[in-house]
Amino acid sequence: MGKKTETAENTAHLQRLYRMVLTIRRAEEALAGLLAEGLIPGFIHLSIGQEAIAAGVMDVLAETDTITSTHRGHGHAIAKGMELPAFFAELLGRDPGACRGRGGSMHVADVSKGMLGANGIVAAGMPIALGSALAHQVLKRDAVAVAFFGDGAMAEGLLHECLNLAALWKLPVLFVCENNRWGEFLETAHQIVFTLEKLAAAYGVPHVAVDGNDAAAVVEAAGRVVAQIRAGGGPMILECDTLRVGGHYEGDPQRGRDPADKEKAAARDPVAIARRFLSEDVVARIDAEVDNEIAAAIAFARAAPEPGWADAEASVYAGASAS
Repeated sequence: MGKKTETAENTAHLQRLYRMVLTIRRAEEALAGLLAEGLIPGFIHLSIGQEAIAAGVMDVLAETDTITSTHRGHGHAIAKGMELPAFFAELLGRDPGACRGRGGSMHVADVSKGMLGANGIVAAGMPIALGSALAHQVLKRDAVAVAFFGDGAMAEGLLHECLNLAALWKLPVLFVCENNRWGEFLETAHQIVFTLEKLAAAYGVPHVAVDGNDAAAVVEAAGRVVAQIRAGGGPMILECDTLRVGGHYEGDPQRGRDPADKEKAAARDPVAIARRFLSEDVVARIDAEVDNEIAAAIAFARAAPEPGWADAEASVYAGASAS
């Protein structure tokens, strides 16, 4: 009986992971189309090929845990619980968006879900997560703060400062590196001479590496490190090895990238890895459900009104309100 229950639980877990990985993938594919239609203002940076990291890390977090993201943060927002209608409405700049259309892609946030925001500045989410971790510690919350960052951020002074303070104060913070091997338009190997593992050792912060394209592997690794942090173990680093499928931004021609590198990334597709133990019937059912959810959310966002000028100053000046 126990073995049957365990198997059922494992199957349900694998289905949940696949659903999340696929939801992020389909959402971002839809965003590429909406951008091409001219419905999304500005740039968007897609995380296609990196979905397993967001799905796996968020799978082991509690609602009270907090995260900060990068300019490539759609998957983090969705995996942390942001509702799809509010997500798409936000990126289309509509009033029912999670930030009432004011944040857009690079500043999408939902504090009610513990998602403290994406950030257009490299490494800028890290000190925000550090502050959140300090708040958890001072207020004696049983909560962890997670700072997502890319390998390109290793060249930023903020990363070094945050690692130092986190270790000095033994803060409950997990630094998750999405190592996709690119820092904007140049391979990270041509920009940085050290490894994250050696940097972590310099600050006395434990470092764990994992295959970032395997959601189940990320869950296992993230579960271990988050449990240690909750138990008072102080900060830790989880480095997720992955590959960026697309360019730095949607529409990037990637002129300096070897075509073989893109093929290598496609061969390690997190969606294919996440569904490898599921039956065809289960996959077909989840695929259809996800497609319907995405379509309904986009329809909601398309029909939603834009923010009105009457309350344009709201959330800009303290105490301001619509007249």
